[in-house]
Amino acid sequence: MTRYRITIDSENCALDRLCCEEAPNTFDVDEEGQTYVMDPEGDPPEYIKLAAKRCQMQAITLHDAETGEQVYPKRR
Repeated sequence: MTRYRITIDSENCALDRLCCEEAPNTFDVDEEGQTYVMDPEGDPPEYIKLAAKRCQMQAITLHDAETGEQVYPKRR
């Protein structure tokens, strides 16, 4: 099973909570309104990737936890 190292670019985060809707056990918003990774293994990998894809600002970056390869967004 793929595991991700997840980073969130808080400068680009739209704070729309779409990632929290797709992967509620992985992403959350703190008291100050900042999105953070609550548990990088909280949801199945496909939910986490879908959450990253739903981010309109592409503020979520996923790397394969074992290889370090950037999985999303794909580099050109």
